[in-house]
Amino acid sequence: MNDLFESLLVKELNARQKNIVRSPKHGGSGDRDSLPYLEHLRIDIKDKTQPIQFTPNVNEMIHRWAPYVQGFSASFVQSVFDFYRSEYDNPVILDPFAGCGTVLVQAKLNGLESYGTELNPLLQFIANIKLNCWDVSPSYLLKIYNSLLKDHPGNAPEFLKSGSQFKPKVLKNLQIIKGGIDALDAVNEKTSKAKDLLRLAFSSILIDCSNLKRSPCLGYCRNKKVHDTAPFVLMEQKIHTIADDLSLIQREYKDYINVTSNVFLADAMNFPHRERFDLVITSPPYMNGLDYVMNYKIEMGWLGYAKNHKDLKSIKDSMVVCDNVSKGMIKDFSQSERIYTNEWIEDIKTRIADSIIQRGFYRREDMPSIVHKYFHDMYKTMKNIAPSLNTGGRFILVVGDSLIADVYVPTDLLIARIGKDLGLEIEKIVKARERRSGQIKSYKLRETIITLIKR
Repeated sequence: MNDLFESLLVKELNARQKNIVRSPKHGGSGDRDSLPYLEHLRIDIKDKTQPIQFTPNVNEMIHRWAPYVQGFSASFVQSVFDFYRSEYDNPVILDPFAGCGTVLVQAKLNGLESYGTELNPLLQFIANIKLNCWDVSPSYLLKIYNSLLKDHPGNAPEFLKSGSQFKPKVLKNLQIIKGGIDALDAVNEKTSKAKDLLRLAFSSILIDCSNLKRSPCLGYCRNKKVHDTAPFVLMEQKIHTIADDLSLIQREYKDYINVTSNVFLADAMNFPHRERFDLVITSPPYMNGLDYVMNYKIEMGWLGYAKNHKDLKSIKDSMVVCDNVSKGMIKDFSQSERIYTNEWIEDIKTRIADSIIQRGFYRREDMPSIVHKYFHDMYKTMKNIAPSLNTGGRFILVVGDSLIADVYVPTDLLIARIGKDLGLEIEKIVKARERRSGQIKSYKLRETIITLIKR
């Protein structure tokens, strides 16, 4: 009777839902499927649960200036600095995927010289402002904010669906704030920095003022209630939060205000580093279907970092690959020569291709090449950075594994192997937390911390 019921139920499902129900991976885990790879590497994964996600940062000084759901926690970065405090004398820090600057901000709070690269212009702007506006007077920032003009509303980005993303009166009030900020004449560095802080604050309230949510992907929230005056209320709160943090910085961290902290708008795969580093701490993009550009299209559009969807596509196609890039780019990659690969990648590609054929449906038939390009991009990034790592320096990466078309992809172990191929030694791999597959909820994935060392 149960078999008959299940058979009737499956008939009512679409192709994607049927594949999920029939998946052989129900109740499985990445830990189990990793065993052959771990045997090859001759290493074990140690368990050490720890708060590694960005969420706690919403209450941390400076980190809370702008939300970034894909980042990791400041407390984790601090734990790394504390752990190696006796081993390095004033280590120089690099984050090649700087995001909104968590690693670099925490480095500066420890008085450490730091550098980063970031290809998303919005995130690079946010990180740069969080790092290099510590000398702005809180009273001056509040003065500039209170003097904003309200009679010359700015324009919402035309290429975005602002009319459906915001209630009419909310949209009008956002345009008033934007117009006031845009009208500021940055006659000197002091005013320019204050204006940048206002732009950062404005970007940070846009999603809260919208009919959208980001958890983690950007999408509409049907029952969300936003008061007409939300833009003014939230902007006021954010500016005062920033001013409070500036007061604390200038009182408690005044000796670190001028510590070198640079984040470049650049591609980590080929940026020419002039410095040498002791600690590279980063969390690269995950192979999880999350579109890191479209997820921030609202802020990018309102701040002028993208004027159309073509701009967004161009930025996305230049980053470490996700599964929402153009098919033409993936086709070109699959036909190119001198691509990094190994037998693990080739086996995974073959199994994904076979699984897609058996399924008869998958969101991207070129998924094997997308997976391959991800690891090729990571190889290029790590190859570019490795020569700049000092002897005894460490390359620490936080990354999650994946389940794609019922094929397990040990992203962390493949990245560790790439490091080994580049002459780095795998010092340790630690499991920080357990995750769940987005499609097969009963399949257990993990998020790990890979530590590579240069001997």
